[in-house]
Amino acid sequence: MTTTHGPAGTRDVWLPIPPDEIDGLPEGFRYLHWDAVPEYPGDPGDCVFYAVPYMKDAEVCLRPLPLMGRVEAVQALTAGIEHLLPGLPSMPSGARLCNARGLHDASTAELALTLTLAALRGIPDFVRGQEAEEWRAGFQPALADKSVLIVGYGSIGSSIEDRLTPFECARVARIARTARDTVRGPVHPLSALSALLPDADVVILATPLTDETRGLVGRDFLARMKDGALLVNVARGAIVDTAALLPEVTSGRLRAALDVTDPEPLPAGHPLWHAPGVLITPHVGGPSSAFLPRAKRLLRDQLTLFAAGEPLRNVVATAGRSGGE
Repeated sequence: MTTTHGPAGTRDVWLPIPPDEIDGLPEGFRYLHWDAVPEYPGDPGDCVFYAVPYMKDAEVCLRPLPLMGRVEAVQALTAGIEHLLPGLPSMPSGARLCNARGLHDASTAELALTLTLAALRGIPDFVRGQEAEEWRAGFQPALADKSVLIVGYGSIGSSIEDRLTPFECARVARIARTARDTVRGPVHPLSALSALLPDADVVILATPLTDETRGLVGRDFLARMKDGALLVNVARGAIVDTAALLPEVTSGRLRAALDVTDPEPLPAGHPLWHAPGVLITPHVGGPSSAFLPRAKRLLRDQLTLFAAGEPLRNVVATAGRSGGE
């Protein structure tokens, strides 16, 4: 591995998108492109702002961090940052770790609605029928008049409800870590799950993966879902206990549409692949044509704040502080 040193006092910014493709970047930095290739674009010790490569292995993304002795900000391009938290102890005290809240709202909400509609209307079976040249007509449930429960009502959860609005759902209930009121109605705390689950025809998971939510959807959670209900996961695979889900979908009591799984990637031969009533997509909630323009805008806006010495947005942890931000 080779690195190049910048001029004395250089302040490097590492970007996973070529800097000449991002309009309006502030002056005063040397912009370098690094998207997880083996060689670094410069000396990691000169980097003050590190924008983490998107959809790359956590080990690769974390690799330069111990060498970044001057880094002041680490910007993820994902809403979840659990893959970067192991690097926090190696960051200089005071360095901020920022997530990409808002970046994937449109794309992930679109997929949540796509999975919900496809699963309810039996689209996977129609695709198989087309491949077999079979006309598989029949009666299918609609989203209209259904009760939907959104678990995780941050910016993505709110965007999902935006897209549910024209579909004439009977009701939409909302769950988040803390209770609050919105213009659409109350957001209930996680403690209200037991009371709300039995009424939901569709349960959509959009919550971050935390110690509190890991394995949240286990046997008790699933047992409280009504017969025939649909579980949609566009959050993180580890929120669902796969071992608990398998018997529920295998028996046909529940259905599931999963953009994320545990384990992930789902290995060949795993029983979840062929479980009845399960629709699987390979973690494609974020990567769509909506990603790039929003990622560029996020990086430009954060770097403008950074250059001006203003507080950064979406700070989720600060190195050297117990409990983060």
